[in-house]
Amino acid sequence: MKPILHFLAVVAFAMAAVRASAEIQEGEMAGYLFGPAEKVPEEFNGGFSLYAAAWPLVATYPGHKFQTGLCGTWMHPQYEDGQKPDGKCYTDIEGGLGWWRDTHFPTTTPKFIMGGVGPNFSFIANGPGYGRGTWENPRGLYGVAQLSPWLLFPLDGLNLKQGTSGELFGYGYLPLPLTNPKATTAGKNVPTGNHCWTLFLSTANFKGPAAFFTPFFWTQATLDHPEWAGMLLDSRPAGPNKAIQMETQHIPAVLTAGANGKSYARVAPTSFPVGREGYSTVLHRLTAYKKAALWDDVQRWFAGGAPATGTIKPEASAVHNFRDGGGSSWSIYPPGTKRDDKVPLAWKSFATSFNPNPITFGYRWNDQLARKNGALVTLPEYFALGTNGKKPQWSVVSPKDVPPDTGLAQFRFERAKEKPQEPRVTPDDAANCWKQPGPKAGPFKARLGDGSVLTYFWYRFADQPAMLNADLTDAEREQVQARVEILHRAWSKDRNYLTPPDVGTLAQIDPALIVTPPRGMEAGYVPIATRQELESPLNR
Repeated sequence: MKPILHFLAVVAFAMAAVRASAEIQEGEMAGYLFGPAEKVPEEFNGGFSLYAAAWPLVATYPGHKFQTGLCGTWMHPQYEDGQKPDGKCYTDIEGGLGWWRDTHFPTTTPKFIMGGVGPNFSFIANGPGYGRGTWENPRGLYGVAQLSPWLLFPLDGLNLKQGTSGELFGYGYLPLPLTNPKATTAGKNVPTGNHCWTLFLSTANFKGPAAFFTPFFWTQATLDHPEWAGMLLDSRPAGPNKAIQMETQHIPAVLTAGANGKSYARVAPTSFPVGREGYSTVLHRLTAYKKAALWDDVQRWFAGGAPATGTIKPEASAVHNFRDGGGSSWSIYPPGTKRDDKVPLAWKSFATSFNPNPITFGYRWNDQLARKNGALVTLPEYFALGTNGKKPQWSVVSPKDVPPDTGLAQFRFERAKEKPQEPRVTPDDAANCWKQPGPKAGPFKARLGDGSVLTYFWYRFADQPAMLNADLTDAEREQVQARVEILHRAWSKDRNYLTPPDVGTLAQIDPALIVTPPRGMEAGYVPIATRQELESPLNR
């Protein structure tokens, strides 16, 4: 189809979709915002870290259709020429801050998930006890092992302190040699490497390593696809030059047609953080590392050498600069709209990408169109369907210019009426890995800011369910146990591992998740959540 004919067809489709009924029609706003980071040398292939702003994107949690991440990235394996696996083999770590449809206990404050993706989404691990599948057929539920003795990781994702609004949440992944390489995997002649990609956090009330993907999480896929051996993150380095984006899959919107023949849309109030300087910082200090940043010192330590301090070598780090630019593919459309027919909104009419310094990415706002309110700026809500001269586009309109007959001004974006979410639970039968050999202390309760109650126990590190499902012999698990014990004694939660931010303030994790090991369990034991449920109003 010629460009001009396709343009006219898209406009006609969009207008027809809205005008099919003069009544208000449910829709959504979705798409990507892009952050343009400059590349660093490919030798910085030992992981990454960043500081992402955390804030309430929408004023009212709309219900479980709502799904969006805040600014983050995708960490894929690095391949040299000719090394890439044959056929489709998509795999990465793509977690971060946001809201997901499978979140059981959401609020307007974002949560954090780890987001490990096995080949072609066959396995997904989001945290200890949280991933894809069922307990009868786990496909990632055992993919993450708890490492920190001071941080309790919920089954529903890691909670931030309620009310977080623009503070920076620091996180990243570096490999640690906690396990040894294996020549076989689950008895088959395919190898498993020893890259234990470890989540490091930098927040106001917790710093350091929190949890890690077991190498078997990646290589379990090679049992059916041996051609992928050596191609996954258990052994591959990580590509240092990653996409920086904010992926939005659903923000509620409504569409309708006016008696004047025009089509209009309204989007649920959507906000960004704004500082005293008047602009928004959304991402800061994106850093890539060489493997030697931490690995070499830790490996010598585990072999009997001097203790590793956990300090990441500055000379093994490269901070990405941000260049001018950045864009948006946010679009507004009715349900069922094909990708090529989704009409973008005029993002640049009210938002301008901005780098207050070379390692910080953010936005300036058109004060005539975006409304500032304290620590947040609310984006325009009303749009009219038109063109930018070449393509169809939703352009910002003032509320007073939307015809009253559309009813958009009277529409209220409210939380959907949904049944209370079921508890997140783990197996309770006496013969399973949660009970044999089982915990050493508990149960304990933690009441979280999202209104849920978390039940947890203290397990010996090597006896936690993830380690029992990591394709390790008893002797191999005991070796990791010994390494973790010396790590617990030497690395605390209140010193810097990742370089602190140069701007802003650090976000806090929900204080209820910061725990202290019971006496006698200070080293070699970890807290493991076994149940998460809404608290009964009678027990509040």
